[in-house]
Amino acid sequence: MNELRTTAYAARLGKVLDYIEAHLGEALTVERLSRVANFSKFHFHRQFADYIGTSVARYVLLLRLRRASQQLAFDRGAKIIDIALEAGFENPESFSRAFRNTFGQSPSQFRKQPDWESWHERYRFRLPERNQSVQVEIVNFETTRVAALEHHGPTQRVNDSVAQFIAWRKESGLSPRQSSRSFGIAYDNPDTTEPAQFRFDICGEVTAEVPSNPQGVVLKTIPGGRCARVRHHGSHTRIGESIYPLYRNWLPESGEELRDFPLYFHYLNLMPETPENELVTDIYLPLK
Repeated sequence: MNELRTTAYAARLGKVLDYIEAHLGEALTVERLSRVANFSKFHFHRQFADYIGTSVARYVLLLRLRRASQQLAFDRGAKIIDIALEAGFENPESFSRAFRNTFGQSPSQFRKQPDWESWHERYRFRLPERNQSVQVEIVNFETTRVAALEHHGPTQRVNDSVAQFIAWRKESGLSPRQSSRSFGIAYDNPDTTEPAQFRFDICGEVTAEVPSNPQGVVLKTIPGGRCARVRHHGSHTRIGESIYPLYRNWLPESGEELRDFPLYFHYLNLMPETPENELVTDIYLPLK
């Protein structure tokens, strides 16, 4: 019974986290969020802080700044004042103050040279574990040629590699973001791999050869064949909630065997154009 109660408690808090992500542009008071979880408003702020590891107000601020950070780094055409207003700040001054106090860089400094390692440290929460059920489809994936930038090193630095890949896409015109599919190839599990050994390919679909370039982008192929496909909705930081049930539950029960190619992702949409809670990612597990 205790385990069931703990699971139900975590589910109620998980519902609050989903609600926050879906309503970041609105006023998210303790009273409003306590109703979502069906907790007493007099105790909710303590329950939230004890379980998540930070206050409600701090958590909401960090999520608003997370999307703003992505816009600063990857949407160079967006004006800081527009980013500030979209993040729920009344003016650029209050946005800049909150941003600097949180990340130790002004928005302009972050845009020029983001300190992603320090940034990631701010997002270490004790998120409730969710018992995610996944819908698995067996599909045939067609062989796809991709331009790939190979990331080697800590996951905290992946966004540096993403920025390089975006620069290559813009300069080369060989894999336009609006008309070419975007992929990620996950060679390693970040939860079990030493940071220095972690490998991940950032990819865009191409139809032509990839000439030598300053970013180090190379031509690769995602092989065709049978795959188990799961659709993940929401933040990429929680994609493990859809991956682990695939390995832990579905694979042993299915009788399927894995092919000698890594798990990979097809990003159907991307930040910062898409709000984090509306991201959709197809996860492919290659099968024999």
